[in-house]
Amino acid sequence: MTSLDGLSKVQLDEGVLRITISTADNGTSLDGEGLDQGTRALEAVGDRIGSVLLVGEGPNFCAGGNVRAFAAAPVRSEYVAEIARVFHAFVRALDAVTVPVIAGVHGWAAGAGMSLVCLADVAIGGPGTKMRPAYPSIGYTPDGGMSWTLPRIVGIARAREILLTDAVLSGDEAVRLGILSRLVGDDVVQDEALRLARTLAAGPTSSYSGIKTLLSASTTRTLAEQLDAEAASIAVAADSPIGREGVDAFVEKRRADFASIKEVRA
Repeated sequence: MTSLDGLSKVQLDEGVLRITISTADNGTSLDGEGLDQGTRALEAVGDRIGSVLLVGEGPNFCAGGNVRAFAAAPVRSEYVAEIARVFHAFVRALDAVTVPVIAGVHGWAAGAGMSLVCLADVAIGGPGTKMRPAYPSIGYTPDGGMSWTLPRIVGIARAREILLTDAVLSGDEAVRLGILSRLVGDDVVQDEALRLARTLAAGPTSSYSGIKTLLSASTTRTLAEQLDAEAASIAVAADSPIGREGVDAFVEKRRADFASIKEVRA
């Protein structure tokens, strides 16, 4: 991997934008520098990426905010507000991308870490992965969009229970609830997440974009409205370079070469 414009915690390789959201420093708490670099990269790379990969470096994906720093701040409200501003700028940039977002979730994903897992399109964990909202334990309320994403994943009633009781979720339970997509061996979580991110980065990017757009809008549309949107979207896809290549490859009984089309476009 090579660094992107000198940003040490953001790297671009084979179409995968890899963002380090925590390090072993400060107990794998949320890394403000990584978030800021991630936001800048997401806003700058455009068509250069085919997927986004969120990872933590250390024993955990992300153990949440740096609570010791909260306690040491001269004015806690101002300090936490600034952390939330940086975090939410990253969340907005991540939500705006049209390519798949993958999270490799090893160890703990607590607080802000769990919020980021809920934002991913595909989140891969291991048997040792654990998740916890963590906000009530320090008398805080959620950030990073958890109060918006979690009910949409597990339902409002279960979201209430998880948040109010500050529930600890095992990897198996997180998969059952749909927060994690699947489990692999603890020692290969990041490898499998990277493999998937590379596979998706080489895939039909415009198709993925259309899928994400349709899914996002489906929550506020009637079935009739969604059918109209699907019809319009699939018609556009049929005459796009990606759509033409996919159909032609199927008819010609060969593997579709979506990557070369994206290279020409770029």
